[in-house]
Amino acid sequence: MSARTSAEWAPWLQQQLEHLLRQPGHAWLLQGPSGLGQQALGLEVATAWLCEQATPQGACGHCASCKLVAAHTHPDLCVLMPETAMVALGWPLDEVSQKKIDDKERKASREIRVEAMRDAIEFTQRTSSRGRGKVLLVYPAERMNAVTANALLKTLEEPPGDVRFLLASEAAHQLLPTIRSRCLSHTLRWPATDEALPWLQACGVSAGDAAVLLQAAGGRPADALAWARGEVDARQWQQLPRALAKGDVQALAGRTPAEMLDVLTKLCHDLMSTAQGAAPRFFGPADLPRPPALAALNDWAAQLKQLARHAEHPFNAGLLQETLVAQAAALLQGSGHPR
Repeated sequence: MSARTSAEWAPWLQQQLEHLLRQPGHAWLLQGPSGLGQQALGLEVATAWLCEQATPQGACGHCASCKLVAAHTHPDLCVLMPETAMVALGWPLDEVSQKKIDDKERKASREIRVEAMRDAIEFTQRTSSRGRGKVLLVYPAERMNAVTANALLKTLEEPPGDVRFLLASEAAHQLLPTIRSRCLSHTLRWPATDEALPWLQACGVSAGDAAVLLQAAGGRPADALAWARGEVDARQWQQLPRALAKGDVQALAGRTPAEMLDVLTKLCHDLMSTAQGAAPRFFGPADLPRPPALAALNDWAAQLKQLARHAEHPFNAGLLQETLVAQAAALLQGSGHPR
């Protein structure tokens, strides 16, 4: 089933889909912060371009082409992502890479490998199988290293006649300027709260939880929905700052190191905001303890930023959890700077 025919397809994405389908151009860069639907929008544009009965609203969802896209087997669509994302989203890897990963010769890559890009470029040079051209979708495009990006660059400069490109990015500033300059750019729209909350409720999230989780996600509705269906409880989120202030180690339980650091960075941000008389972004004002001195918060922010650079390091999660909670408690209890 197409994302567009799902109840979770957001109206603001539909509006942007229709806008993009009206535009000419062989290469588009869909950009914006994470959680705004770049990958979903890119795939829907690609599906519509390949659809045999497309309308101005998008792909039909039931022709042979749409069914092939849904099955991840369309011969004229190449989806290029890091191997970790390909596996997580159910897209097939090439046989050689899959065998090496299965045989534990190497781990799935978190970057878009240059070998995969070379295969994709070879794909663009083949004749279309179904007569509606070919599409290459790259996401997240910032996961191309310099070698991989340069391999794509020449094909972007001199594209085969019937191929179109969609680069979807959550950090477009990290792309080579030469890549950006060869694409038409579309910045994804950030939905307003009065759009996002009804959509979350239509997806089955209660009104109270939707408001809390949307704020926790920094206004990103897709993240809020994922949290509502995952391990994030709205009431626990509201209680989290004061639980940390009490030194409750369970406040960060069940989170990966990257997720722990994300939570603490959000809390630090909100405490710095309230310390200077501004409104918090991720927590309600009543959820927050009295902010410590700004100098101490600046030190904490610097420590969290340094740790975040190594979030993928194989930390002992339990030990890191205890350390982070102890640091937060020392700060929030007024003991000065985090240890």
